[in-house]
Amino acid sequence: MRLSLVSTAVLAACLATSSYAADLPVRAAPPVIYAPVFTWTGFYVGLNAGVGWSDSRDVVITGPTPGSSGILSGGGGDGVFVGGGQIGYNFQVGSIVYGVETDIQYVDVGGDVSWGAYSWWARGGNDGGYLGTVRARLGYAIDRTLIYITGGLAYGGLNSNPLTGNNTSNIGWTIGGGVEYAFTNNWTMKIEGLYIENGEGRKSRAFVNGPGGVLPAGLYTATTDGNGAGGILRVGVNYKF
Repeated sequence: MRLSLVSTAVLAACLATSSYAADLPVRAAPPVIYAPVFTWTGFYVGLNAGVGWSDSRDVVITGPTPGSSGILSGGGGDGVFVGGGQIGYNFQVGSIVYGVETDIQYVDVGGDVSWGAYSWWARGGNDGGYLGTVRARLGYAIDRTLIYITGGLAYGGLNSNPLTGNNTSNIGWTIGGGVEYAFTNNWTMKIEGLYIENGEGRKSRAFVNGPGGVLPAGLYTATTDGNGAGGILRVGVNYKF
């Protein structure tokens, strides 16, 4: 009899405790907020500026008589300003980033040469030129830092043709690399170096010095001594969509 009463009391206490617990408010765990993972995938556009240099563009003059030959300077492109814009697309797989980019640059280089006593009427002048590239990119991403190599097609040139003053417009190749950092999810900055070979090679042109000048009259030959190679070092900023 006593055992039955004790069991009944314990059961009643358990039921009362369960009923009270059911009436207490439920305290849910706070929601977990995940920060979005940065990715390099996407289209981008941007601007860049830097310096460019090229091989020597001196003009070697070969004359018809001893003492009529000489070397003229002034057609190079060392330490000139380059600036322009770029557009491209990246695709990230794991830590590897594949991409393609094209850019167009203004090159602040002239082609004037002081011809002195050589009276060649066909020479010209140029206040600037252009350089463009179409390149593939392959990089390794460390979170928001991208280290990459790049290479592809180059056209235009980093120097002017000192025989005519016209900017080089040959097609060649380029290779280089750089580092890019994303300081927000949309804005990135980069520093990049490129070596360019536009395949121009040496160019020669014959001209006639007329009578009555300082140098003997006759047929002369002007030859450029560069091969169209050069490089640029630039910084840039991109907006990633």
